[in-house]
Amino acid sequence: MLNCTSINMFALQQAQQINFSQYEHPAVMTVEAQAKYVGHIKAGLSKNLFLKDKKHRFYIVSALADTKVDLKVLSQRLGLGKGGLRMAPEEAVAEVLEVPLGSVTPFALVNESARNVSLLLDQGFKTHECCFFHPLSNDSSISIRIQDLDMFLKSVGRMVAYVDLEANPPVGKDQPPDLAALVPSDTPSLNNVLDKTAALQINGDVKSKPVAVTAAKVSKVPSGPQKEKSVSTANSSSSFADPERFIQEILEKASAIVVAESKEENIKQHGDQLGSVVSNSLRKNLSLELIHLATMFKNTAYTEGFGAGIRCPAKRL
Repeated sequence: MLNCTSINMFALQQAQQINFSQYEHPAVMTVEAQAKYVGHIKAGLSKNLFLKDKKHRFYIVSALADTKVDLKVLSQRLGLGKGGLRMAPEEAVAEVLEVPLGSVTPFALVNESARNVSLLLDQGFKTHECCFFHPLSNDSSISIRIQDLDMFLKSVGRMVAYVDLEANPPVGKDQPPDLAALVPSDTPSLNNVLDKTAALQINGDVKSKPVAVTAAKVSKVPSGPQKEKSVSTANSSSSFADPERFIQEILEKASAIVVAESKEENIKQHGDQLGSVVSNSLRKNLSLELIHLATMFKNTAYTEGFGAGIRCPAKRL
């Protein structure tokens, strides 16, 4: 049975004239289990990882089933260090993505709570005419063309980024992380994911599971001057609907790059050419981020208005 959110997703797909084929099957928790029911159909199977970094920013990595994803390498490519990425806690799947366990999917980005989740798509998807994904619930699978997946993601204001997830480019002083622009600029608005007892619905039974103590400690709001900064970050998801905050975010990102390139050793090394060095660095490190921000700002009004129009009655009661 489709839940309310699934109905909203299908309504959005129909409104965008996106085609897909749906296959019902028992709930599955792994790609191997899913393959037993749809593996005979000509379409690429996908595995979807829900990850978090040390700053509690979340990522969905969606890849072909046979693509090898090394989290240490991916973490370095994002500029997070070797140990910067790990699997997100089970509680976050329900609270941030609003889907059951085993149902992580790019389609979860239709939910407002997942606005700040970054998405990395395997470029291998482009080698298949269609690929399988769960439609927010792991008791069915849909086969969809990659072009239609792109259309869906863009319709909800998401930047579509295809990545060679098996690449291992060097990262160093003269070779910045190639995926750094895909790190979320905002922290999730649902910070209480990490400091409350979560109710998980498993096999129809509601069970309470306490969140790890270490996560709860990190989620505390510091006192003093840092408190104002933390609150501002938590509320920054509204920046895409506020032109002033949108411009401020761009300036802050640009200023950070200028400061980093204007260190004393760079001044001595480049001399009169420092201006060109800084300009090139801005173009290289900021262009993809600006495209992402501009796309989000452009689509926010449409997405919110359309989403309000397709909400099911259960949401309004």
